[in-house]
Formats: sequence, structure tokens, C-alpha cells
Amino acid sequence: MSAFGRKNGSAGMSAGARPQFGVARPMQGGGKSSDGDKEKGDGNGGEQFPPLPQDAPPAPGAGGSDKNADAMQRLSDRMNATHQTEGEVGGFEASVHKIKEQVLPRLLERVDPEAAATLTKDELSEEFRPIIMEVLAELKVTLNRREQFALEKVLVDELLGFGPLEELLNDPDVSDIMVNGPDQTYIEKKGKLVIAPIRFRDEQHLFQIAQRIVNQVGRRVDQTTPLADARLKDGSRVNVIVPPLSLRGTAISIRKFSEKPITLDMLQGFGSMSEKMCTALKIAGACRMNIVISGGTGSGKTTMLNALSKMIDPGERVLTIEDAAELRLQQPHWLPLETRPPNLEGQGAITIGDLVKNALRMRPDRIILGEIRGAECFDLLAAMNTGHDGSMCTLHANSPRECLGRMENMILMGDIKIPKEAISRQIAESVDLIVQVKRLRDGSRRTTDITEVIGMEGDVIVTQNLFKFEYLDESEDGKILGEFRSSGLRPYTLEKARQFGFDQAYLEACL
Repeated sequence: MSAFGRKNGSAGMSAGARPQFGVARPMQGGGKSSDGDKEKGDGNGGEQFPPLPQDAPPAPGAGGSDKNADAMQRLSDRMNATHQTEGEVGGFEASVHKIKEQVLPRLLERVDPEAAATLTKDELSEEFRPIIMEVLAELKVTLNRREQFALEKVLVDELLGFGPLEELLNDPDVSDIMVNGPDQTYIEKKGKLVIAPIRFRDEQHLFQIAQRIVNQVGRRVDQTTPLADARLKDGSRVNVIVPPLSLRGTAISIRKFSEKPITLDMLQGFGSMSEKMCTALKIAGACRMNIVISGGTGSGKTTMLNALSKMIDPGERVLTIEDAAELRLQQPHWLPLETRPPNLEGQGAITIGDLVKNALRMRPDRIILGEIRGAECFDLLAAMNTGHDGSMCTLHANSPRECLGRMENMILMGDIKIPKEAISRQIAESVDLIVQVKRLRDGSRRTTDITEVIGMEGDVIVTQNLFKFEYLDESEDGKILGEFRSSGLRPYTLEKARQFGFDQAYLEACL
């Protein structure tokens, strides 16, 4: 007898009775079932898994082999591909540059450099024209009108501008210029890197142009100070690194900024965010929320910060503090401040912390820090906690959660003797929103997250996502397809929006 009052085995069971508890009934396959099974069948003739028809479509994932073969073929093509590594100047440009090399030394013999430096480019072109004709006559070189204009431009760029870089700087489609020594220059066009058709004469030529760039903003670059950050007159950011740190010669990286100010509506039009995200960010900027913009290199952090600045009330006094001034705020009452590196004796440095302390004496309504990389993160929190609501900054991080961790680590990098729990609490009380921007592999830039910082729960900073970009698929031409989704949560920062009369619009945008 079993524990349930029945005998073990099949002897005590009548035909067709249910099997006893604990005895597994064998699964029926695709073959024929017994008559007894048919009698107590389940509508499929007792077959729990009926056979698939022969003409049935393949199960999901059956085409995976074709997809896998395509992926492996792309890997093989990439491994066996050969790439152009040097810029090739050919055709008309090559002939003009060849003539320039012959004309330039003779031209310099006839020109007073100090007098030439006082003239504009247009005035210098007028002065050069008869001198260039004399030199060409001496060299017995005949040029047509087009070649003469091209030669004049190249020579003026060489003397007053930045040589071969001038052509790239004047191209509105170029967003980044990366010079890797005299023979190789890459540019970014529409999010893709391509090699540029320019070359420098030699390393000395490239080094002179690098010095000309940094000297314009009072910086210097040489073997004793081989690193330098600078900016061009239009606000474009420049980084220079020279030998012995750079093994392929002088390297120049230029991040160009658009001449036309970028607004949040324009970013929405570019597909960087949805309409609701755009509305929420407009309200966040107008309601003086403390915002941290997080993202990787070239993801559009500074562009986003400049666009948010358009929402600042024109009556507010805004101070920006940066290592190399690159922000171009769209606000009338704006005063940019810039740090100063130490001199050759290692003295005279002015840090971001020094400028933040001084800024508090300048009656600011908002203090905006550029990119924070170290202990100056504590200075940002100090600005946010001293009654300057609406402060903003940018930093490098891959996600909103990692952004908070990096802020904690950057403060701990300094000599500030504060417990980690106190730092986390100060961050949670200071920061309202984290805007995560990302440059996707197809070259597009998207706002992938808008995250609220709610507060502390134990020793953990609590956040909630208001918006998120969900990856869906990739089109045939390599474009990333995705969707901006709202989490539908009631925003924690709604109270700040209510103080400015935007609570209903903010709530509708987030839900």
C-alpha cells in the first residue's frame, strides 16, 4: 500500500484509470498512439506534440545561418582590407602646391614680415599680386587666372593663416580635424572619418603652424611643455601634442563648432531626441534645475550645453568656468572665465577651484563649469549648494549611473577629507537631472537617457529614468533604428517646475 491508500504497481489499477500519483506518463511522439490513449485523448488523437506539416514555414531563427555567414564574411573582408594611410594631393591642387614651394622662398625675400602681419588677408592679397607676378616671371612659369588666384590664396594662408588647415577650417561639412604628423590628416564628415587630401611640407612646417595656433591665446608648446589646449577665433577647440610625447610628429586635434547656434528644436529635428524630450529639457533649463550632461568623446556634450543655455532667462547673470574656453552660450549677460596653467617655474597657476571661489564674489545667478575631470567636481557641487540653482556641467561617462560613480571618484581624487557617504548625499541633494548623450556607430548622436536624481536610500543614490532611447534594428544602409520612450513616471522635479508655472506642461511631457 502507498501512503495514499493505493497499492503500488499497475495491478491495482483498472484499465483506463488515471496513473497513480508520482508515476510519470510517457510523452507521445509523432507516431501512432495506442487505442487506450485515443479513448482518453486530448483532441489531438492522444498526441501531445503532433508532427509539423511538411510545407510548414521554418521556425524563428532558422535563417540565422545566413545571417551568421554574412557576419563572418564581413569580418573576413575587414581583416583582408588594405587602407590608405597618407593623404594624397593630386591634380590641380598638387600643381599649385608644387609652384608654391618654388615661389614662397623668393616671396619671403621681398616681404617685410612685420609689415605683412599688420595687414588683413584681403589687403595682403592685393599687395602680393604684383610681387607674385614678378617671381613667376623670374621662374619662367606661366599660370592662368584660376591658378593665380589659387596660388595667392595658398601663399596668404601660409603666411597669415594655418597653411593647409585653412581649407579644412573653411569647409562647413568638416566637424573634426585630426593631424597625425605631416603626412596624415583625418577629418570627420557627417559622423564618418575619412582621410583628407592635404599634406604638410615637413615636421618643421607642421610644428610652426601648431605654435601659431597656441600663441594666439597666450599658450606655448615646445619640448618643455609638449601639451597645450587652445582655441581658434571662432571658438573651435584645439589640442596640440608634440614630440617626444607624440612619436609620429606633431599632432593637432581640432573640434570645430557650428557658426549657427544649435538649439534644442534643431537637435530634435536632427533626430537626437523626441518632441517630449525636447519639451522636458526646455522646461528643465528654464526652471533652473541643476543638470549634468554625460557622454563620451565627440558625443555632443558641449553642443547640448550650448543648446540648453538658450533657455536661460536673459535677465540672469551667467559665469562659465573652463580650462580652455569653448562654450558659446546663447545668453546676453554671460561672462566666460578661463584657468591659467603654471609658468616655466611652476608658479602662477589659477585652477577651476580658484575661479569658483572668485565667482561667488561676482554676483552670479548661475555658474556653469565646462568639462570636469578631477577634484573640481567638488567645486561644482559647491556652486550648486550656494544658492546658484541652474548650474550645469559636462563630464565623461557611459551611463547615468556611471556618471554618479565618476563624480564620487573625482571628489575622492582630491585631498578633501570627507566620508564617501557624505559625498554621495551631497551629490544626491545637488544634482536634479542627468542628460546622457551618445555617438552611435553610424555616426549619429542621440540623447539616450534623461534621468532624475531622487535622493538617498541607505548609502545608495536613487534615480529614475524619465526617457530612454531603445535600440530596435539597423537599416540596410547601416543607420541605427530606435525609439525614444517615456517611462510614464511622475517626475520628482515637478515641484521646481511648479515654482515657475511649468508643472502641467512638464507633467504632460513626461507621461
